[in-house]
Amino acid sequence: MVGQRLPVPRLEGVSQEHFMQDLYPQRKPLVLEGIDLGTCTSKWTVDYLSQAGGRKEVKIHVAAVAQMDFISKNFVYRTLPFDKFVQRAAEEKHKEFFISEDEKYYLRSLGEDPRKDVADIRKQFPLLEGDIKFPKFFKEEQFFSSVFRISSPGLQLWTHYDVMDNILIQVTGKKRIVLFSPRDAQYLYLSGTKSEVLDIDNPDLVKYPLFSKARRYECSLKAGDVLFIPALWFHNVISEEFGVGVNVFWKHLPSECYDKTDTYGNKDPTAASRAAQILDRALKTLAELPEEYRDFYARRMVLHIQDKAYSRNFE
Repeated sequence: MVGQRLPVPRLEGVSQEHFMQDLYPQRKPLVLEGIDLGTCTSKWTVDYLSQAGGRKEVKIHVAAVAQMDFISKNFVYRTLPFDKFVQRAAEEKHKEFFISEDEKYYLRSLGEDPRKDVADIRKQFPLLEGDIKFPKFFKEEQFFSSVFRISSPGLQLWTHYDVMDNILIQVTGKKRIVLFSPRDAQYLYLSGTKSEVLDIDNPDLVKYPLFSKARRYECSLKAGDVLFIPALWFHNVISEEFGVGVNVFWKHLPSECYDKTDTYGNKDPTAASRAAQILDRALKTLAELPEEYRDFYARRMVLHIQDKAYSRNFE
């Protein structure tokens, strides 16, 4: 038994003005159809990508199972020339492999120096730049990164959130996306930014009983669709076919809110990190009290946070 299922709304022919003035402020996921993305949706075949990407070395995730888990790290990192990676990722069975003949591949492109540089498909894969147009849903100075994502058929990525707004451009193939509101975070059994619940369609409700309370927002993406994912919305991605996508992230908060060392766009805002550190110190201080007092004052702290820090008006 899984939680309430809600479809993500789909709209066609949305203008930049309509999106920015009417839709964007709602802070909810939205599938946009009929957006001019350039020639990428027809050109980016396996052969074309192999030729355009060439022998550039890329770091990839390789897993023996379809459900990748970033918490337990049930995958290994390997390096392949881009052309060979694309060809392998498009296969169901592999003649050449690292773990098994039906292993799954996943590329999340990186900057030239991942510790210093953000991913930008226009810089890392310049021969592809002319094929794709990014929807103008943000100001150029807000741009953070554009991430090339390529997945084997059947691959499922872990449920996680990002701290920046982004759009997922589905260039080729089909994906199924399940999203959860930030307000349902308490039902997702989080470890950092990721959920421990891997099998979201058939969850272990003995181990994760609260997961059934989380409302699921679902959509299917086909080539040419664009999904708006607001910051802090959890998302789980299933590649139903071999496919290519590009995530474009932008800073919708003032730049000083973000961690300057973050090249992936997934570190919590600096104020949130400081608050978490202060809370950890407070909990260590409470530990000095006997259990009865610790329990009482911890509950008072929770009530104080509910009263002062966030809205209890859950939709």
